[in-house]
Amino acid sequence: MSEIPPDIKQRSFEFAVRIVRLCVELEKTPGASRTLANQLLRSGTSIGANIEEANGSQSRADFIAKMYISCKESRETHYWLRLLAETEILPKSRLHDILDEANQLIAIITTIVKNSRSK
Repeated sequence: MSEIPPDIKQRSFEFAVRIVRLCVELEKTPGASRTLANQLLRSGTSIGANIEEANGSQSRADFIAKMYISCKESRETHYWLRLLAETEILPKSRLHDILDEANQLIAIITTIVKNSRSK
């Protein structure tokens, strides 16, 4: 099985904490922001959960599958964050750093999946 860099587990956890805090704020406003908060909460916290599952995988195939799901969840989270920015539910300036972190997670996890598949 492949190895997960220790920092990606911590980064994905810290990212999930930021997502939870953002969603708590979004939940205070009725309407579309609550619906988007629910979607964002599911995908944004799933990234790290799937990385943790991959860490305890039973086979290389299981590892790759879990990491691939984590990558997909990262992309979905990035989508919801972009949507929040473009609809001006939250200011783009408020989301810049978390969007950047989402991009970095996508890149790192994609690399892990690609390297795992090539072994």
